[in-house]
Amino acid sequence: MPVNIAGPLQVHKFGGTCVAAAERIRSAAQLIVDEPAQQKMVVVSAMGSHPSSPVKVTDLLLNMVAKASKQNQAFLIDLAALQEKHVETAKLLLGEGRELNSFVSRLLDDMANLKAMLHAISIAGMVTEAFSDFVVGHGELWCAQLFDATLRKMGVNSRFMDTRDVLVVIATSDGNSVDVEYEDSNVRLDRWAQKHGSPAVIVATGFIAKNQAGQVATLKRNGSDYSATIMGALVRSANIVIWTDVDGVFSADPRKVGEAVCLESLSYHEAWELSYFGASVLHPRTTMPAMKYSIPITIRNFFNRSAAGTIISDAQSDVDRTGPVMVKGFATIDNVALINVEGTGMVGVHGTAAAIFGTIRDANCNVVMISQASSEHSVCFAVKQNEGDRAVKALSKRFSEAIGAGRISKVEKINDCCVLAAVGHQMASRKGVAATMFSALAKANINIRSIAQGCSEYNITVLIDQKDSVRALRAVHGRFYLATLPLGVGLVGPGLIGGTFLDQIHQQMTELRGNFDIDVRILGIMSSSRMLLSESSIELANWKQQFQESSQPADMTAFAEHLKNHYVPNSVIVDSTASEVPAAHYLEWMQKGLHIITPNKKLNSGPLEQYLALRQFQRESYIHYFYEATVGAGLPVIATLRHLIETGDKILRVEGIFSGTLSYIFNSFKPGTTFSSTVAQAKELGYTEPDPRDDLAGMDVARKVTILARETGMMAELSDVPVHSLVPEPLRSIASADEFMAALPQYDGEMAQQLDEATAAGDCLRFVGVVDCQAGSGSVELRRYPSSHAFAQLQGSDNIIAFTTQRYNQQPLIIRGPGAGAEVTAGGVFSDLLRLAAYLGAPS
Repeated sequence: MPVNIAGPLQVHKFGGTCVAAAERIRSAAQLIVDEPAQQKMVVVSAMGSHPSSPVKVTDLLLNMVAKASKQNQAFLIDLAALQEKHVETAKLLLGEGRELNSFVSRLLDDMANLKAMLHAISIAGMVTEAFSDFVVGHGELWCAQLFDATLRKMGVNSRFMDTRDVLVVIATSDGNSVDVEYEDSNVRLDRWAQKHGSPAVIVATGFIAKNQAGQVATLKRNGSDYSATIMGALVRSANIVIWTDVDGVFSADPRKVGEAVCLESLSYHEAWELSYFGASVLHPRTTMPAMKYSIPITIRNFFNRSAAGTIISDAQSDVDRTGPVMVKGFATIDNVALINVEGTGMVGVHGTAAAIFGTIRDANCNVVMISQASSEHSVCFAVKQNEGDRAVKALSKRFSEAIGAGRISKVEKINDCCVLAAVGHQMASRKGVAATMFSALAKANINIRSIAQGCSEYNITVLIDQKDSVRALRAVHGRFYLATLPLGVGLVGPGLIGGTFLDQIHQQMTELRGNFDIDVRILGIMSSSRMLLSESSIELANWKQQFQESSQPADMTAFAEHLKNHYVPNSVIVDSTASEVPAAHYLEWMQKGLHIITPNKKLNSGPLEQYLALRQFQRESYIHYFYEATVGAGLPVIATLRHLIETGDKILRVEGIFSGTLSYIFNSFKPGTTFSSTVAQAKELGYTEPDPRDDLAGMDVARKVTILARETGMMAELSDVPVHSLVPEPLRSIASADEFMAALPQYDGEMAQQLDEATAAGDCLRFVGVVDCQAGSGSVELRRYPSSHAFAQLQGSDNIIAFTTQRYNQQPLIIRGPGAGAEVTAGGVFSDLLRLAAYLGAPS
């Protein structure tokens, strides 16, 4: 039966950082004084690291034992340092008087005993576990005595409990932990209560106990937390509070996932699973005493007491502060190796799995996860990477006969892997949890090597490449935990189009979050010479000022690495330049997991080999490459062409006026005007490039023709497209645009003659690009069209594209509208960004 000193106790456990200095011990004591519960038990660790004394007491004690066993007398220096640390702390807490003298007297007695013990170890040149346990447990003794004396100094009826007088433990067979002898411990606790009465506060040592032979023992790893839950179970505590230096248990490691949330609650089983996978949660052994009597454990932050913390209990709640939660947390085990044993001779053979794992056990390797197909053709499992070679060697030796006979075809090891786990109560009974997790990984371009899911329904485990560990963690966490889809954007080219794109994003930010659940974060802006990076998001209201004041020299590699390594799981680079330099990095960026959106035509019309390599990678990955604005700015030219092809239509011909500049010029070039004056007017209105020859040469149209030709399946190079340049041959080498414009009137006659001939025949002149799929060719030329033709009806600077297909043979499918200008081009880029968000999981 449990001791009942004066009703249920509230157990508080303070970790080493919480009691690392005098002011922290005083603050913890005040917390206990302010606690409204009638009776309280405090369990403390040894003093931890603090700026005034960075070495942890327990670590220093362990180092002393190690030095003594090596006959290194420097342990005496460490012993003196420990004495000084505790004496100085006691002076600050207790002041002069009886309490200080009593503590220092006991401390000096302990120091004498430790010195004698360490000398004995040094003489023997070796150390036993019992001797080591005796030494290292003193940190808890001294800290608990200080805490108890501080409370009494504050007027509290407090008593110190040396848990070596209460707890009896038995070492487990593997020697790595201990089990509690609850019957003996209850008898001893009753005896302690009869001797000390019913104090308001009991201050107990963590970490230490005795074995059945009466020798000092420790509770091994996480022993102080274990002490707290053991004591809570012995007295049937109402609650156990673990005070530490984190707000509670997080949905993922906050050092890796910036938007990880502190969980309100976990079941004991969920806590076990997360702990196994390395999350900062109580060790499974620690929760067992509390679980036995359904005692809730609350993890609180001593340094942020406003945080509610995380409650670990037997409640099976699927609702958290953040709303309904199917998956409570995600964690990883890094640096593992995948061992694969396969062969046709394994199918249906009894005992193969037993032989494999018996061999691994005998090789002293720990299996992290197991996956076996129902065909029994192969068994794969993960071990820590430093155990991989040992595992392969042991298996190869064990199955050497089967390998020689061909019954087992391979025993292989794949290094540099990582185990990623999703943990939550009854996940297997929730439809779509695994699918959602796997989809998030696929969309982040992360390959799954192996999958394991137990029927306990508490975790889904996958094995992935180590290099993808953080990105995978962010991807799956974001998919389950973020109400909006976060999308990190890096803009290359903050010029007219790029700047307009940022303005459009800024204007729509509230709408995107509120109605479309898309959270666009501008993480970087880069020009040809400078770049501005942000860990959260660049404030778009004044991005130009920030860029001017806070930018650094441009570095494309650093820019891409910033986006790749950011905690936002989905990132895209928007290239709004017309330069070949960023385009040359597209494949490299995509291989880093970055999506690409661009109106830049250089890649898609550049060297065919480079274009095909990028498209091949795109097809084999989940990385997206959107370039709608390369041909029609905001017009859906590429999307329409793809729709026709993907639905089985056959493209016969694509023909169009693809240049807004040349559209305006030939819509305005009529009888009674000259070609040179029309070009001059277009330049004055801002329709042309600073040098109109860049438009009149027709190369921009040729690039669009090349892009469209490749979309239809033609293996076209830009050089394969003949271009009818409108720049007279003698004027192509003139140095300046002004000189060109001054000389252009000399050549008006030739253009006037073509216009007159077309007008006389009832036709008009149009500068067009043509993709002839039947002939397998493309061209850019000045053509005549009858006044009834759709191209003749064009006005201003509009573009028009006609698709002649098997379905649209008699009457081509026409797309018409503004095909140039910053607003519509930026709008096309924005549209591609929304398409990307939809592909990544945002509501469509």
